[in-house]
Order: sequence, then structure tokens, then C-alpha cells
Amino acid sequence: MTFNDGAQMDPDRVSVGGGGGGFGTGGRIALGGGAGGLIILVITLLLGGDPGSIFGSSSGTSAQPHANGGSSLQNCKTGADANRDVDCRVAFTVASLDSVWGTELPKQTGKQYVKPAVHLFSGAVNTGCGQATSEVGPFYCPVDSTAYFDTSFFQVLVDRFGSSGGPLAQEYVVAHEIGHHIQNELGDIGRAQSDPQGAESASVRTELQADCYAGLWAHYADTLPAPGSNQPYLKKLTDQDVQDALSAAAAVGDDRIQKQAQGRTNPETWTHGSSEERQQWFLTGYRTGQVSACDTFSAPDLSNPPALR
Repeated sequence: MTFNDGAQMDPDRVSVGGGGGGFGTGGRIALGGGAGGLIILVITLLLGGDPGSIFGSSSGTSAQPHANGGSSLQNCKTGADANRDVDCRVAFTVASLDSVWGTELPKQTGKQYVKPAVHLFSGAVNTGCGQATSEVGPFYCPVDSTAYFDTSFFQVLVDRFGSSGGPLAQEYVVAHEIGHHIQNELGDIGRAQSDPQGAESASVRTELQADCYAGLWAHYADTLPAPGSNQPYLKKLTDQDVQDALSAAAAVGDDRIQKQAQGRTNPETWTHGSSEERQQWFLTGYRTGQVSACDTFSAPDLSNPPALR
């Protein structure tokens, strides 16, 4: 999926550089993680490690400036910029997500959409959930309502996990994190902490719902006109675009990560769901465009979403 060249957005919508929330929250663990979760955090949990070693509650390492050396994305003004620059692609994906959720969330739930903050960083960053490094991968912090991205993750997703490198694979990562913000707005995000591991756990259901919300965005992204325009931000989805997103979703399913890391699977320690489940729930959102279809918490069989039967 590529952006319409003439699409425009506010380059100040996404912040860039070191910084973030701070440490008044006791180092709470952030949620989500793009296409597979917080990569190192996921692997740590799957192998029985301590997640506190990934997110800290003290500022022992200072945040680093973003790789582009600036504090804003002033070069990200048109869809053509997004098609050639990964930072701009994240920013324009956020603009598209704002457009879709700003329309559909109140229409479908009666809840007004409050835009999350979005922050690009390199190296390390201080957040309301604690301190994180680039090894964590993309994540959403509900404490400061901010999605954090080091765009070098997209190449890691290809090189380490075998995902497609297509644009929608990257845009899916962004949409998944904003999906966690939607959960935060609807009051569902805290469910993950009550049941943090297992194939049917609340953690898995939380992550699969964010996948479904990413698919919901894709359902509308190529048809809903951008604000002040008669064109959507994105060009018409192709079959290859959808396959790119599904590739990203499958690349870091819990079962695939476990097999890669230890040669076997252990569903009792799953936190994000299997590759098949992640694909199925993305398709649920994509095919239905309905928030109600993304109710993973009521689904009796996570590998067989009701809307796809």
C-alpha cells in the first residue's frame, strides 16, 4: 500500500528525538509491540525471564536523539514523502489512523477519539512506563498515552523474523500500537495484566484485539477521504498489500518466536498469540470494519474468529 502523492499532513503530529514521559510511575511495563510485540520482552517472557530487566524504573541511560538528527518531521509534508522515507511513512500512517478512528470510534462506540502522542526515537527513550531501548521494539505506554517507534525495527522484522518488507507490513506495526490506544480509550487495556500468560490468556486476547483493530483501520484506510480532501491518504489496497500485513503478523507469533528461540513451543507461556491467530484477527478487522467483531475476550476459539466462520 502506498500513499497518494498529494496527501498532506501536519509534520508536527509526530515528535522526534530523546525524551518522553519520565519515571513517576514506578516503571510499569508497556503493552503491545508492533508486529510481534516487544521483541526482547516477548522472548524474555517466553523463556521465563524477568520483564523488569527490559523496562526499568530509573534513568540510568539517557535517551538518544533520533537518527535523522532533528526534533520534528518538517520534511514529511506529502504522501510522496511517505513513499520514500520510513519516518514519514510512520507519520502518514498515524494521520490515516487519526482519520479512520476519528470517524469510526464515535460512530461505532459513542466514544470520542482522543489522539495518542506518537514519538520516534533511536537508542533509548524515557517514557511514562519506564525506560526502554531500541531492543524493545515498538510499544504503546498507556500511562502517557504514547506510541513509541524506533523505525530500525522494520528491518529487524525482515532480517530476524522473516517478514515481508512491504509498506503495509510496516503500517500494520503502527496500526497495532494505535490499536492499544483504542483499547486504552475503551477501558480494556488493563485486562492484559490480570492474566498475563497462556494460549487463552487475557494478554493474548489483548494483543489479538489490537491486531483486529489494525485490520479495521486497513478496511477504511483506502476509501475514507482525508480531512479537507476528496482522496484517502492511501491508494487502493492490493492483494499483495494484505499479504504483507499478514506476513508481519505471522512472523512474530508466539509459536514462531519460540521455535526460533528454543526449537519448541510452550503455549502456557504465550503472551501474544500464534501466527495463525494473529493473521485471523487482522483479517477479522479488515473484512468487517467493525469494532464489535474484534471482541477477542468473548471468543471461545481464538484460532477461529466468529466473524470469519
